[in-house]
Amino acid sequence: MAPRNAAERRAATWYRLRGYRVVEQNLWIAGYELDLVLQRAGTVVFCEVKSKSGTAFGDPLEMVTPEKVRRIRLAAEAWLASHRDYERHTVRFDVVAVRDGRLECLRNAF
Repeated sequence: MAPRNAAERRAATWYRLRGYRVVEQNLWIAGYELDLVLQRAGTVVFCEVKSKSGTAFGDPLEMVTPEKVRRIRLAAEAWLASHRDYERHTVRFDVVAVRDGRLECLRNAF
């Protein structure tokens, strides 16, 4: 399995190539981690990155459980509360899965 931060760097590059600005990466806030916080125009994206090199133990997207979603939402709320300059932005939650070298972005995942 590739190092987790390698997948996050790859996801950050993927978003940059599509015109997003990486605002935060691997940020711990309110006791939870945000993998990527990105911004483009009037949208802030909170992105969870999951990677796997094989098919054992399921798909990376299955690793985003309801508890993980709850934690990401709490962290996003804390981040937005501390970054008032983004309060009028649309908020979106994406999940990026990296499987065997292929990157898939699921927009509006939750």
